[in-house]
Amino acid sequence: MPASTLRASEPQPHIPTPVGLPRDDPPPDRARWDPWILAAALCAAYAAVSVGRYRHMTTLSWDLGIFEQVVRAYAHLRAPVADLKGPGFDILGDHFSPVTALLAPVYRLFPSPVTLLVAQAALFALSAVPVTRAAARLLGRRRGLALGLAYGLSWGVQRAVDFDFHEICFAVPLIALSLEAVLAERRRAALYWALPLVLVKEDLGLTLAAIALVVAWRARGSSPRTAAYALGAAVFGLAATVLVLTVVIPAFNTSGTYDYWNKVSESGSPLDGLGTKLRTLAWLLIPTTGLLALRSPLLLVALPTLGWRFLSGDEHYWGTDWHYSAVLMPVVFLALAEALATARTSPRPWLSSYAAQLPAAVAAAALALTTSLPLAQLTEAEVYRKPAPVSGVERLLARIPDGATVEANVGPISRLTSRCRVFWLGGTQGITPGYIALENIDGRYRDPVGYARRLHPGADYAVAGKANGYVLLERPAAR
Repeated sequence: MPASTLRASEPQPHIPTPVGLPRDDPPPDRARWDPWILAAALCAAYAAVSVGRYRHMTTLSWDLGIFEQVVRAYAHLRAPVADLKGPGFDILGDHFSPVTALLAPVYRLFPSPVTLLVAQAALFALSAVPVTRAAARLLGRRRGLALGLAYGLSWGVQRAVDFDFHEICFAVPLIALSLEAVLAERRRAALYWALPLVLVKEDLGLTLAAIALVVAWRARGSSPRTAAYALGAAVFGLAATVLVLTVVIPAFNTSGTYDYWNKVSESGSPLDGLGTKLRTLAWLLIPTTGLLALRSPLLLVALPTLGWRFLSGDEHYWGTDWHYSAVLMPVVFLALAEALATARTSPRPWLSSYAAQLPAAVAAAALALTTSLPLAQLTEAEVYRKPAPVSGVERLLARIPDGATVEANVGPISRLTSRCRVFWLGGTQGITPGYIALENIDGRYRDPVGYARRLHPGADYAVAGKANGYVLLERPAAR
C-alpha cells in the first residue's frame, strides 16, 4: 500500500499547542514549501563542498573510486565488480548495498564521479524535508525551521558530505521519513519507509528492527494488529541481518566469509577508547539536542549503530570523523522534536521554558560549529575554482587511453575509474597493468621506476610524464 494511501486511511492526530511553545502557523500553502526551500539550499551547499573537494583532487580515500566502479558496472548491466578491492571482486561480498544500483540510470547519462557526489548531496538534503516538516507540525513554523536548519548543518551530516560517497546517503532520508511517520502516528507508513534499509547496508537491518519495536510499543494499546505487523518487521530485520552476514556476503566473497568480523572479534574491552566514545555521545546529545532528546523513546533507534561501533575494536568507528554518524542525525533531531512537544506536560516551569528556547539555541550552536566544519569552505573563494596544478595533473592522466589498465593510489583514482580499469596500488594480484599513476606530492616514492619494478618483477616501466607531484609510469608494450 503506498504511503499516500496510508496517510489518508490512518487517523491524523491533533497535536495541541505545547505550553510555552506558541504556534506561529502561516497560511498552509506558504508553510508547505519551507522544508523544500531549505532542502534546496542545503543541496547546493553540500554539492559545492563535495564537488569542490573533487575539483581540488583532495579526495580522502578510495571509496569514491570503488563506488564509481560499482555504479558504472550496474549502468552497463554487469555484475557490481570493484577492481580496487581486487581484480574481479564483487562488491556484494564486501558490503550488501544493492541500493546503489538506483544511481545507474543517471550515471549512464552522466558518467562521472561528480554524479555520485551530487546524488549524495541531494539525498542528504532530502532528509531535511521530513525532519523540518515533523518539527514544524509539532512546534510551529519558526521552531520547525530552526530544527531543520540545525539538522542540515549538523556535524554528522557535514562530515559525511565531506568524506567521499557512501551508500548510507540512502539510509538517512529513509530513517528520517520513517521516524516522521512514527511521530505522526502513521505507523504502517513508518514500517514501509524503514523496510528498504536492509538493501542499504548489512547492519541497518538492526536499525529496522529498532524502529519496528518502537512502532510496536506505541501501537500496543490502540492497534494490536499494527503492533503485530511491527513485531514481524522487527523479526524480519534481525533475520535479514543474520542471513546477509552469514550467507549472502560470504557467497560473493572470494574468501567465503564476511571480512569485517575481525573488527568485532579482535575487539578488547568495551572500556577501550572510553574517552573517545564518551566524547562522541556528548557531541550527539549536547550541541544537537541540549540533552532533551533523552526524553524521547525515538532515541532507542540509535542504539544498534552506536552498539556495533562502540563494541568494535577499530578505533575509527568510535569518534566523530568520517560518515559513520550521519544515520544518527535524523534520530537525535526527531527525538528532540518529540521531546520538545511533550515538555508542555511537565509540571516544572523551568523545563517548559527551556524547551521554548532550545530550538533557537540548537540552531545557533549549529551555525557556530559550522565555522569549523566543512561547510565553512563556502565562505572561501578558492572552493569554487579549479587550481591550475590540478589542470596539469588532469592533462597528465589524460595521456592514459580509455579502457587501459591502471594501478594507482588515492590521488589519481577518481580521474580514471569512469574510463579505465583501475586497481589499487599493490593490489593487482598478478595482473601487470599498462600504467601506474602515483600521487607523489610528499616524495614518498623516491625511485618510481624502481618501485614499479618491485611491484611487477620482470616488467619494464618508464616515466611517461610528471606534473605537480604526480608521476605517470607506462609499460612500453601497453600501447
